[in-house]
Amino acid sequence: MSAPVKKVFVSGCFDLLHSGHVRFLQAAAQYGELYVAVGSDEAVADLKRRPPRCSQDERLFMVKALGCVADAGISRGTGLLDFEEDLRRIRPDVFVVNEDGDSPRKLALCRELGIEYVVLRREPAPGLPARSTTSLRNLSEIPYRIDLAGGWLDQPFVSQCWPGAVIVVSILPTHEFALRSGMATSTRQSAEKIWGRRIPPGDPGEKARLLFACENPPGKEEISGSQDAIGIVYPGVNRLEYRGGYWPETIRSVVDEATLSWLERLIWLKPLVPRPGEFSVLGETSIDAPRARALAEAADACWTAILDRDAAALGRAVYGTLQAQVRMFPRMVTPPIQSILDDWLAISLGVKLSGAGGGGYVVAISEKPLDNCLRVSIARPELAEPGSPLSVDAPPTAESDCRK
Repeated sequence: MSAPVKKVFVSGCFDLLHSGHVRFLQAAAQYGELYVAVGSDEAVADLKRRPPRCSQDERLFMVKALGCVADAGISRGTGLLDFEEDLRRIRPDVFVVNEDGDSPRKLALCRELGIEYVVLRREPAPGLPARSTTSLRNLSEIPYRIDLAGGWLDQPFVSQCWPGAVIVVSILPTHEFALRSGMATSTRQSAEKIWGRRIPPGDPGEKARLLFACENPPGKEEISGSQDAIGIVYPGVNRLEYRGGYWPETIRSVVDEATLSWLERLIWLKPLVPRPGEFSVLGETSIDAPRARALAEAADACWTAILDRDAAALGRAVYGTLQAQVRMFPRMVTPPIQSILDDWLAISLGVKLSGAGGGGYVVAISEKPLDNCLRVSIARPELAEPGSPLSVDAPPTAESDCRK
């Protein structure tokens, strides 16, 4: 007598259905009889902060038409766990996600219900290019940015206590990073309003200043730090030196291929969840010279580690940044997020958060591949000259002679 066929559950938006979706569903169906929860129009708009291109009825029709799908329906909830009611009703044996959709909350729900949780890597079908809804829908080439160390020193109320640097990395839009996840998504949206799909040629200091002004119009109560605008506009890895102003006094860049390739191999992103829209990290702060100095010293160590290409030192500096930030802003890490960070610290050289309050991503530094994590591609200068120096000072124009 043959063993009963397992029930397999998958959820997703499946907007602009493409070969990557089909490949993922086919792989999930290898685990048993496949049931799919398709995100409702309301759920997509809530999660993506944009309406879907195709209606829920059209998306459901296309998913149900696939031979690997036993049945599909529209999810009944909203938010990250919009499928929860359907999951509890169907009670599958296996829940399958891809590495972009992996989340601690999904894993916890499956453990509660006794459901096997499987994370698949994004693998294109043989002979076909890698596809994502982002690449089809969002043709924008404007980068995001990660701050590796020193974040918060771009705010005068921190750098006035002790001057220091912020180390930012400009990364290409190979993934659709979630809003409110600490990847400068709102500043990137401002860049798209100004320039469209691509940053135009020209002086990066002038463009970064324009973007910073657009992001912070007159009357705005909380000023977004300039590291966001600079990190998007300046390619490579950049050291921004702050001394009590909104704009750095100097900008130094690392753009050589050997260092950028080395750094790409070390940075891993583990998706968490976007922080709530009403969340404020500025309550219960404790900012003084010793705490700001610790943050500045972590940034200095990070920069030295990058110049030396010292992975272990980079991990220590990144984790030192997190520790210094939490001492100043206790709300940056909640107890559940601290538990996650501890788990990732045990298997990596160092970790920090991309977003305040546990939102966004765990940024892990590791020489070994980390399962179910995203990789990054660092933006390169389009016209980089062969043999360019490892680290260059910004020219004495707007971006380096800019005391407030």
